[in-house]
Amino acid sequence: MEYDERLARFRQGHANPFDRSEVTDRPCNQKVRPELFPSDTKTQSSERPMDLGLAEDHFSRPVGSFVASDIEQLKQTIEECKRLILELPEHSERQKDTVVKLIHLRLKLQELKDPEEDEPNLRVLLEHRFSKEKSKSVKQTCDKCSAIIWGLIQTWYTCTGCYYRCHSKCMNLITKPCVRSKVSHQSEYELNICPEIGLDRQDYRCAECRSPISLRGVPSEARQCDYTGQYYCGSCHWNDAAIVPARVIHNWEFEPRKVCRSSLRYLALMISRPVLKLKEVNPLLFNFVEELVEIRKLRQDILLMKPYFLTCKEAMEARLLLQLQDRQHFVENDDMYSLQDLIDISTGRLSCSLTEIHTVFAKHIKLDCERCQAKGFVCELCKEGDILFPFDSHTSVCQECSAVFHRDCYYDNSTTCPRCARLTERKHEPLDP
Repeated sequence: MEYDERLARFRQGHANPFDRSEVTDRPCNQKVRPELFPSDTKTQSSERPMDLGLAEDHFSRPVGSFVASDIEQLKQTIEECKRLILELPEHSERQKDTVVKLIHLRLKLQELKDPEEDEPNLRVLLEHRFSKEKSKSVKQTCDKCSAIIWGLIQTWYTCTGCYYRCHSKCMNLITKPCVRSKVSHQSEYELNICPEIGLDRQDYRCAECRSPISLRGVPSEARQCDYTGQYYCGSCHWNDAAIVPARVIHNWEFEPRKVCRSSLRYLALMISRPVLKLKEVNPLLFNFVEELVEIRKLRQDILLMKPYFLTCKEAMEARLLLQLQDRQHFVENDDMYSLQDLIDISTGRLSCSLTEIHTVFAKHIKLDCERCQAKGFVCELCKEGDILFPFDSHTSVCQECSAVFHRDCYYDNSTTCPRCARLTERKHEPLDP
């Protein structure tokens, strides 16, 4: 008899959380493990796990520490709930309620499997610098598994270099290094239009993850990237569209083409880098695009204005050259272009903004600043007219001494430059004792 009482007390103190049988003889001072799935009413034994799980407040924070057995029990409850949904009448109220409860169970399972507080704020992997995101409401897509990132219940990271997004659980599966490192080490475009090598040369595998692909879509559809010319699977190629630099340079075509994910990120990071030298790649482009000729002339004038600003105190204090800080290469050379420059040229945006800046620069030199006006030239051929500057449209500049003349005077005069002749004469004069 004493043994039976001890056995009963032991069973009461270690009650199964899924056991819905009511215990009546439980001592008030007996410590009982809190039930994970409390319930109020009796149900049939076949529906016990599912009903117990559905009765829980799944949005509450977990009490105590959950172990592997708790997760397994929750998985079993989810499977029972899924089975019941298929058995219930379609579009019935009970089926709708069961679907909602299934969602709650999955949220709880995800919370247990992927706790946010255990994740570090910064992780480094394959030159990616992943930073934990705090946004909960923005809907994103994982670049690794192509699934939706539910920020409310899932931990996710974004690379600060190439903006690669992924779940915390997908980080160990990443095989592609950060595109930012490629931009730093190899700042140049593929300038051949869609350089296709063929699917057979790729061994019928994705060019990035090496998973099997085919043109028939079995086991995975082969999608071609218009930038690299290679074929990719659906996980690495999402049919994103981007402007391809090779088509712009050779055909002046700005229609977006389908590219893979890695090419999309690479083009996004390279779009503002001045790496295109049009004179070498396609010099004939200036014969067909009038806007390019206009932009080249404005850039040449700005380079001629730059020495005035570097020696002018007022210009340095006003920071006039900082008006081109977004296009720093415009004050360094006149032949390098970025892809963004060519896009803005095609839309007319760059022509308007650069003309306005050119007007501000010329106004400072010719009207506002007396020091800059004093650095002007007088045509030594006709010795008439106003003060000339090298960026004036009706002037010509000597390539030897940088003297400025009227264009008509310079080409009508067949003799040498007067300033060059004077400087040469001074060199040959004997020095006074």
